[in-house]
Amino acid sequence: MRRGNLTVEDGTLRFRTAGSEDLASGDYGVPFQTVSIIFLEPGSTVSHDAMRLLARHGTGLVATGEEGVRFYASMPFGQDDSALAREQVRAWSDKEQRLHIARRMYGWRLGEVLPSADLNVLRGIEGARVKTLYRSLARQFGINWAGRRYDRNDPEATNLVNQALNHASAAIRAAAMIAVAATSTIPQLGFIHEDSSSAFCLDIADLYRESVCVPAAFRAVKQFEKIPNEPLERHARRSAARALRDDQVIPSMIDRIKSLFDGKTAMNPQMAPT
Repeated sequence: MRRGNLTVEDGTLRFRTAGSEDLASGDYGVPFQTVSIIFLEPGSTVSHDAMRLLARHGTGLVATGEEGVRFYASMPFGQDDSALAREQVRAWSDKEQRLHIARRMYGWRLGEVLPSADLNVLRGIEGARVKTLYRSLARQFGINWAGRRYDRNDPEATNLVNQALNHASAAIRAAAMIAVAATSTIPQLGFIHEDSSSAFCLDIADLYRESVCVPAAFRAVKQFEKIPNEPLERHARRSAARALRDDQVIPSMIDRIKSLFDGKTAMNPQMAPT
């Protein structure tokens, strides 16, 4: 929902909007009892009464950028069920299970579960694949590429492709944060990433680095070359947003989180990637 007001009128949740690409202007009743999550996008406001109604019925409200490319806040929501979070804690706290989950995620990224149980080996294989993808996309879009560079203290001090990759990565991380919030899993308990307070979100975001993030960045640079009067960050956000929408990335992330902690598959890294 964007460019509108989310309120309650006579016990009914209503959204009055000036209109957007996906929704014509008007006054809409929202069947919140059958909706899992509402994304409140830029240009919108929400009343206290609306938040109270959503909280009472377990309907999620997440404040995001357009198409979920930024994650600003969310209110607790969902069914009164901690099953996924409890399974995540069990898997994370057991060294063997933790490795199984990590290998399963690498299996999704690599297209197969490799026999090696050494995460450093898997990181090296995945890193080599991404470098090959960078070179391939650079040729496809006719863009000079000299390697990935990222200075955490000065993310803008690099070339256009690296800047676009930073912006696209932020969008994919935001989508992962939404998926983690939607599943009530624990963002701090990552299986590949460890130190970040959003470690598990980073794990999930990385599942889509090659299919969504990197292509979106290269598309953004090409578009920026055509329309340089708009900031590169805006091009990158739009490119990532289209991919999130067209590929249904957030629902896919939610499904993968659920499958990670399905008792039938969590201990079996040889399960075929889905």
